Amino acid sequence: MKFLKALLSTAAASAALLAGLPASAQAPAPLRIGSTLALTGPLATTALTHKLVGEIYVEQLNAKGGLLGRKVEWIVKDDQSKPELARTLYEQLVTSDKVDLLMGPYATGAILSAMGVAQRYNKVLVHHTFGIPSLSKYDMAFPAWSLGSDPGTTVPNSVFDALAASPKPPKTVAFVTSKFPSIHFMSLGAREVAKKRGLQEVLFLEWDFGNRDFGPIAARVKDAKPDLVWIGDIGLEGNMLLDAMKKIDYVPPLHFHTYPAPGPMTKSPDGKNALSLTIFEEHAPFTANPVAAEFVKLFNERATKANLPDTSVEVQAAASYSAWQILEAGVRGANSFDDKAIAAFLRKNRVDTIHGRLRFDGPGNYGDDLMKIKQVQNGKWVVVHPAQFAPGGAKLQVN
Repeated sequence: MKFLKALLSTAAASAALLAGLPASAQAPAPLRIGSTLALTGPLATTALTHKLVGEIYVEQLNAKGGLLGRKVEWIVKDDQSKPELARTLYEQLVTSDKVDLLMGPYATGAILSAMGVAQRYNKVLVHHTFGIPSLSKYDMAFPAWSLGSDPGTTVPNSVFDALAASPKPPKTVAFVTSKFPSIHFMSLGAREVAKKRGLQEVLFLEWDFGNRDFGPIAARVKDAKPDLVWIGDIGLEGNMLLDAMKKIDYVPPLHFHTYPAPGPMTKSPDGKNALSLTIFEEHAPFTANPVAAEFVKLFNERATKANLPDTSVEVQAAASYSAWQILEAGVRGANSFDDKAIAAFLRKNRVDTIHGRLRFDGPGNYGDDLMKIKQVQNGKWVVVHPAQFAPGGAKLQVN
């Protein structure tokens, strides 16, 4: 009995001592970072990749002590692929959840909504996959999507430069595109670039985002007999169009996709030789970066356990990881969680990411165009342009 009383007395004394400690001696509250992702809806296939990347990055941060001595807690909400819902949820994150920092969502529409909220509350917004830089009017928004400030011109020029080196450069092109904002923007820019480069446009068709009936579009493309089909798609739209083409016994000689769902495109036989944009693929020279190599290993393992359609690190996963790298660099560089201090540091300094060294001193805080052209070969994405990023001298292939 005496032992029990002594034990209780010691415990009470310890509790009193802890209660009397100054706040600085107690464990600081977690740093709360809030964002939304399209966990359901038409964009979910790709957004689930972004969710897994964020989870990996937060775990890595906390394993090395968090940020400036505070553990990191990531609060992510489902915007259901709806920009208007993303706007509401970011309002909640700032006002109700009282998060310390923000991370951008996936896709241009949702990012633009989040940007409006961030501007209203003077919050930094690091974002990825924002395809219309001219719409980025907020000076505390920073992109991980390194396509330069004029992708309506530079992206199609990169595509046509790559195609010029193919065994059979295209002379005719069909443009079929979603009306999804950034996709539509780049498709319209590609039409102008193609015209200036002397390619003959044989078809132009549009569809509403969310469309699932691609039979009529496939038939029109087949009748046009283009050398190249420029497909302005996002998510599974490209797969659905290729499937519709297959049903009428048509295979395009060359087909470029703007933002395809990475796994489904490589896993489908119809995706053979599909072309797309990238900033990073899971091969040399990208994997020579030790941080990138470690991330690739972790992502492969976690994506396999999560049964994701694609377990490899490609453009979407890389953009997401780079966005977290930018936010971490801003906090550490400013040595502060103050949004204005973070923004000031990022505007003045370059940041090392797994896809390159980024600067944010151009229009809309965009820096260099680091986009490359990749192709599905043997069931995997490989860079085919520029040549110095092509593994083993990989060359562009034609169906």
